[in-house]
Amino acid sequence: MKSLIETPVFAVMITFMVFYLATKLYTKYRFILFNPVLVSITSLIVILKTINLDYHTYFKGAKIISFFLGPSVVALGVPLYLQFEEIKKRGIPILISITIGSIVGILSAALTAKLLGASKTVVASIAPKSVTTPIAMGISEKIGGIPSLTAAIVIATGVLGAVIGPAFLKLTGIKNKIAIGLAIGSASHGIGTARAFEEGELEGASSSLAICLNGIATAIFTPIIFYIIYKLL
Repeated sequence: MKSLIETPVFAVMITFMVFYLATKLYTKYRFILFNPVLVSITSLIVILKTINLDYHTYFKGAKIISFFLGPSVVALGVPLYLQFEEIKKRGIPILISITIGSIVGILSAALTAKLLGASKTVVASIAPKSVTTPIAMGISEKIGGIPSLTAAIVIATGVLGAVIGPAFLKLTGIKNKIAIGLAIGSASHGIGTARAFEEGELEGASSSLAICLNGIATAIFTPIIFYIIYKLL
């Protein structure tokens, strides 16, 4: 039995099964805390602990799934293409809003962490929290952060944005579909974008656009803001 659960096939099977059941649960109840990613992560931690399977052994199989993270981001170009004419009408406001969103996202994490006494390494790991994992890990590594810590923070940010983001935007009276998509994509990358598609095609396409542009903006602004925080403030 132990040899079976240590195989890559088991890791892939258990991951797909947990996510499938989590999706069914969310589809049935539509309760925000039943977000499929949140439920899947929690369930997998419990399962791995229960069967005494260490993370590194599990990830030997799960990394097959993570390989598709890159292609899945590229696939977001399809809805973006389908809604391109609608988005093109607001090109300049979109660029300005995502630039501001990127700067606010970096500052809200890095400056707060520094003021609370976090080490320089932790601040560097937190700063790129709002972009998709591969980009965030690359930025973190360049400015002296810990990529694995960054990955965990990015996932937590995405889950939090997907869970409370749409409700928060409704509470603040934001009804414009493109604004909703841009806000969710800029703040909570791919996980939030999956949630944005539940709001509508235009929201999802806008969120997809935000992931791409925010990734570029964050790669540019993070080293600059990090330098300012530690050299000029």
